[in-house]
Amino acid sequence: MTPRETTRVSVPSIPAISISMTSPSSEDLVSLFKSAGLPQSKAAEATKNAKGAAILHLVSAGLSEKQAVLVSSLSLQLGKAQNIGGEERAYIVNAILEEKLKSVDQVNVAVKYFETHTVPVDENDFNATCGVGFAITTAQLEDHIKQYMVANNASNWSHLGANVPALRWANPLDIKNAVERVFTEKFGPKEGAKPKPKKETASAADASVTSKPPVAKARRIIFEEGFLGSLHKPGDNPQIHPRLRERHLAATGGQVYTRFPPEPNGYLHIGHCKAIFVNFGYAAHHGGNCYLRFDDTNPEKEEGRYFDSIIEVIYWLGFEPWKITYSSDYFDELYTLAEDLIRRDKAYVCHCSQEQIKADRGEKVSSPKACLHRTRPVEESLTEFRSMRDGHYRPKEAFLRMKQDLSDGNPQMWDLPAYRVLDAPHHRTGPKWKIYPTYDFTHCLVDSFENISHSLCTTEFIASRQSYEWLCDALEVYKPKQSEYGRLNIQGTINSKRKLLQLVEEKYVSGWDDPRLYTVIALRRRGVPPEAILNFVSSLGVSTAASNIQIVRFEQSVRQYLEGSVPRLLMVLRPLKVTIENLPEDYSLELPLSHFTRTIYIDADDFRLEDSKDYFRLAPGKTVGLFQAPHPITCTSYVKDASTGQVTEVICRLEDRDARKPKAFIQWVAEHAPSGSPVRPDINSKSMEVIRGAMVEIGFWSLARKSMGKALEESRSRIEKMRSPAVTSERLVGKECIRFQAPAAGATQGDYLVLNRIVSLKEDIGKGAS
Repeated sequence: MTPRETTRVSVPSIPAISISMTSPSSEDLVSLFKSAGLPQSKAAEATKNAKGAAILHLVSAGLSEKQAVLVSSLSLQLGKAQNIGGEERAYIVNAILEEKLKSVDQVNVAVKYFETHTVPVDENDFNATCGVGFAITTAQLEDHIKQYMVANNASNWSHLGANVPALRWANPLDIKNAVERVFTEKFGPKEGAKPKPKKETASAADASVTSKPPVAKARRIIFEEGFLGSLHKPGDNPQIHPRLRERHLAATGGQVYTRFPPEPNGYLHIGHCKAIFVNFGYAAHHGGNCYLRFDDTNPEKEEGRYFDSIIEVIYWLGFEPWKITYSSDYFDELYTLAEDLIRRDKAYVCHCSQEQIKADRGEKVSSPKACLHRTRPVEESLTEFRSMRDGHYRPKEAFLRMKQDLSDGNPQMWDLPAYRVLDAPHHRTGPKWKIYPTYDFTHCLVDSFENISHSLCTTEFIASRQSYEWLCDALEVYKPKQSEYGRLNIQGTINSKRKLLQLVEEKYVSGWDDPRLYTVIALRRRGVPPEAILNFVSSLGVSTAASNIQIVRFEQSVRQYLEGSVPRLLMVLRPLKVTIENLPEDYSLELPLSHFTRTIYIDADDFRLEDSKDYFRLAPGKTVGLFQAPHPITCTSYVKDASTGQVTEVICRLEDRDARKPKAFIQWVAEHAPSGSPVRPDINSKSMEVIRGAMVEIGFWSLARKSMGKALEESRSRIEKMRSPAVTSERLVGKECIRFQAPAAGATQGDYLVLNRIVSLKEDIGKGAS
């Protein structure tokens, strides 16, 4: 291959510009700029930026009005840009004067171009990037549009708003007219929008609710606006050498590459769901790729069960990693770079105790001091580092530390450890290594190896960004751009892995999946659907501020999702027998999922002996409605247990259809032996309080079979569409997918039925009086 030809362009002798103390006054500059063709508002705005005003001052003579506007726009953009020198500014000005740059858009792109390029540049590359000399005929324009329609399967007028990348610099009006001509030729005249059909009101007895809340648009907006919408484009992150950027773009094709890098030393919790959503969602939105990378650099705390659980959670939430990798995949490369860092005299072996290291770092009360080993010769540090590798030191006897900047105010620049000795076999590499890299050494370099374009993490790593960039530049490798967003905290929950482990080990909870916890596997066991979690996370948005959310907001979000996606069944936790005296013994009225009979059960909390004005449920002489039943009932008497004084049975009368509408409706379950009603589960609610003897209507069994079958079918369909699934469809489906609306939901069945309450029903809040 022959080398690519480049054109060196001579730069006019416009010096790097600065405003001196003898510069003209603002009034004089406004007059000068107005004489150059700028209107009053543009002239006044141009004087506000010293760097830009200096350019205008030097080149204003002889400008046309259009050129003056472009130079004014350049002055404003230069005030916001970084790392653009005098030669680069002069190059852009020269392009304006020679009428190569003819629009404000072209000037803005030229400024962006020189944020990552320096003079001399490849003129052909500059011209192509900035649209210099771009010309296209009407016929060529229509050909581009037709090719784009074929490539993107445009089948109707709904594709009208698509952007055609090849026409970036074409006239927008010409594009609009050409698109409309091509679409009219292909699909005929565009029809007006049809009126939306009226929504049919669902029957109260219809328990097969399947619609889901419209959240796709809200999620899309998150990635297009705010914090995530303002992130850099791939390749725009600055590099110490231009060749590093070129290699990165060649490897990625300009696509977005992100990663979710959990430590496999515990189970994921609700806070991790935000990180999963941000990293996988951002890459998917931009048509890019997201790694699942295990940061497995501490073999003392890592266990195989954590790896398996994390993979399962990712797939359960609906995401598929582009690749599953491990930091340990790169141990050899990391070690080589560690020796390279020593040879560059930017790392040294330290033998200080941890107490001495803390004292040298100032212990947050004084300035840091240099370690006594910091000035040891490079060859000596290399020898000592190899001794660490070969097992000649025990843990805490030697460290490899980066030689950073002790005069910096950021503690993350105070000679952080890069390697330490650990006497533990690794789950993947076995006993090969006696030394393991630290997070601060590993993270940025593995990001570099994997060509991550957007290293997205939470704000506690803001201080680490400086050491992240320092290490990449010190080793002269590709430097990803780290951007930080606020983490998710749900108040009143425990997410610390250390504290969760203590709860589990000390038997305060039954395990990591105890329904009272907010680990993802606990939420799954409780019955919270993955879509409900993603809806909640996306509703919070993404910004640099931490999301400190009350539990009730999470529960409300889950409740809203369930109300629109799962059926409603009747259920009572503490059954109280009700006999309807004016119905025959064999009376049975078939309802969609159950029967209405002479003997039913209501919840004991829905009956009281003493009535009051603010109480609307059942009491002696009071009428109450029954959900889905044909008519209300009125209490006429009751039966008490002679020994305890507790009410054991309520006698009621079924009212006729002319009865006044009751103020309240309560849940009930019928006694109907032919259908096996009621179903009697054990309900786990209120932090594992076991309520025995509860009842749910017989429709539960058909719902359970339907829910399991549908979930398995959806899971198998998802697995078939994946490139290389790391889980089976059965692992993504459990009995927690059996969900319904009642005081409790989320079911398992063994010798007896157990139901977990996901969240309380909306009408159960403040139930006491009403």
